[in-house]
Parts: sequence; structure tokens; C-alpha cells
Amino acid sequence: MSIKSVNAFAAFALFLFTALFGRVWCGYTCPQTVWTSIFMWIEQRVEGSRNQRIKLDAQPWSLSKATKKLLKHALWLAIAFYTELTFVGYFTPINPLIYDILTAKVELTALIWVLFFTAATYLNAGWLREQVCLYMCPYARFQSAMFDRNTLIVSYDAKRGEKRGSRKHGIDYHAEGLGDCINCQLCVQVCPTGIDIRDGLQYQCIGCALCIDACNSVMQKMLYPKGLIRYTTENQLLGINSDSFARQLLRPRVLGYALAIVVMLGLLSYRLLMRTPFLLDVIRDRGQLYIQKDDGRIENNYTLNVMNMDNASHHYVLSVENDEDSANINDSNMVSDLAIVGDTTFFLEAGEIKKIPVRLSLSAEHRHQPSREFYFSAYAVDDTRLQTRHEIRFIMPTPHHDDDNNNDHDHD
Repeated sequence: MSIKSVNAFAAFALFLFTALFGRVWCGYTCPQTVWTSIFMWIEQRVEGSRNQRIKLDAQPWSLSKATKKLLKHALWLAIAFYTELTFVGYFTPINPLIYDILTAKVELTALIWVLFFTAATYLNAGWLREQVCLYMCPYARFQSAMFDRNTLIVSYDAKRGEKRGSRKHGIDYHAEGLGDCINCQLCVQVCPTGIDIRDGLQYQCIGCALCIDACNSVMQKMLYPKGLIRYTTENQLLGINSDSFARQLLRPRVLGYALAIVVMLGLLSYRLLMRTPFLLDVIRDRGQLYIQKDDGRIENNYTLNVMNMDNASHHYVLSVENDEDSANINDSNMVSDLAIVGDTTFFLEAGEIKKIPVRLSLSAEHRHQPSREFYFSAYAVDDTRLQTRHEIRFIMPTPHHDDDNNNDHDHD
């Protein structure tokens, strides 16, 4: 429930910020944008500016060109590997993972995931880049449904910029019928998705504002006012000046998203306050349903995955219980005969995850009863808050199986 609450909260928060500020997520916080920027920065530091890279690509292969290309791709792979090693470390202990990789003892599953995400980051950020935003990202396709005339977007002021054209210094370009746009094409050159923002709002625009910076630098050189390309709203471009900050917020779309976020935040807070910082998960042995001992007792094997999410270490006690809602005396007798084989205590450091093999043994007198559900219960000796239960199924031989065994003995 808590994971669902987090996902819902994040989704509605994304919708809210999109309705208010456009594609701010894409332009500033999306991993694809961030990692592409990192890779492009490395490319510029190694191979030079855009014009220098074009000249380098046109040159015949030489030691200098090969060195630059090899260094660039080596740095890309290093960043990708470091990133995905950190990502996989969220799901497996990071220190043992690094040691296993360095000593070539890493498990195949972990190695496959590290290599897969390393290759994905290298390809997405180094080669595909904006193609991911244009053709692979679903957010680019439906984000326009969250826009309205009061959404803050990157826009070109056509009233001020048109008619475009080059001009000479000292000439009244307004008298020539020209606007402030000198048609230098810098806004197109710096756009990571290759669009022309002067053509209006397009779904390919990720709101990174690189065109704003490029245009402002040109306006400054031309001694024109900045803001020909700027963050604004459609209403403001149309000259509607009643868009106060309160009007921006008090919109049905924004209020609906905000209400959903408050609800999700309340659910998430409740789950965090009520959560037990101790996790117990049980996996039964699927290779052998049960073991029948010589004395007639029946055994089932399980693996307990336990996690201490507390900030302190604790000693825990494990027991097996019946369903609390059942008052059947036969169930009570069965639980009294159900025993854990081996040690019933274990110790966990703060934040430690441990796998514990457990065997359950049931006396022979219950062998003809159907398979039943029980509960593993575990609690910390020094903290009553840390307790949890997990339902399990105990498998027993069926009467038909026993009859087959008896027939075999009679035949012998």
C-alpha cells in the first residue's frame, strides 16, 4: 500500500507541476536529460565545440582522432557503469557486489542487470539522446492534455519578433518592417530536439530553456531587450494581463491535482507512521513438497527472508501459530504438535537482510488431515513494536498417497 501511495503521489505531483510550469520535469530533472547533458559535456571537453567536432569527424583517421574518440567513449562507459552499479546497489548489498565484480565472483543475475543498464545508459545518453524524448517517451505524447492557456511554457513572442531578417547596425529596422528576431538560427542549433521554437508550441519541446539563453545572448549583443523567447503563458502572449498568481493557482485542473496529492500524502504519512520496521517474507521449498520421516512425522522446508529496517540491532524469536480467528480444538492440537526444527532465535544488525532456512515438523497423527495454513510469527525480544506474522501452507500426504504406499507394501 505504501509503494502504491508513493507512486500515486509522484504521478499527481508530476501532473500538478506540468499544469503549472509545463515540462519542467523533462527539462531539468528527467534522467535522460541529465545524463545526456553529462555525456554532451564530456564530448565538448574532449572533442571541442560543435564546429570542431564536425571538422574532427570529417578528418581522416589519425592517432589524435582515435585518441579523442576512444577517450570520449571510455568516459561514457565509465559514467554508465558507475550509474548502473549504484542503481543495482539499491536491490543488492553494494559492498559485496563491488567485491564480487572485482574478484570475478559476481552472480550471473547481478552481472546481467549491471551490463544491461550500463549498455542502456550508454546508448540512450550517448547515441539516441533526443530520439528517446521524441519517439520512446510516452510523457511527451500526453503532456499536452495537462496544458491550458495559463500553463508556463517556453514561447517565442511573434508580435515582437516578426518579421524576421538580418539587419545592419545604425539602420532603423522597425522602419524596414523588421522585428527583433535577426534569424540567426541559434535557438534551433542549441535545441536538443532540433525544433524551431518560433513555429509555436510543439510536443518535442522539453522546456530546457537553452533557446532562451541563446536568444538572450544575441539580444544583448544587438542592444535589444531580452525576452524575445521566454517562459510565459499563452494568455500573456495574447495580451491578457489578468493572469495574477492567484488566478494561476485557482484553476479546476490545478485544484483537482492538489486535492489528489493531499489525499495521497495523507495515506503515505499514515502508512509511514503505522509501519513496522521489520519485514518477514517466507518462500517454501518447491523442489520437495514434504519429507516423511521414519517415525511418521512430516517435515516442510522454508526459507525466511528477514530485514531489520530499524536503526538498532535486535534479537528476534521465531514461532509458528494458528489462525487467530479459528477456535477449532483440533487446530489447536495440531499447532501444539507443529514444531520448528532447530534454533528459533536469530540476530539482525541495523539494516541487515538475512536468509534463514527453517524446517517445520508435524506429528504422524495429523497426516490424514488436509494441508493447512499456519503463520510464522517473529518479534524482537527488546522491542515489542518489531513483530510481524506471515501466512504459510504446510503440505501433508493425501490419503490416496498413503493407500498407494500400503498397496505397495502388501504387494511386497
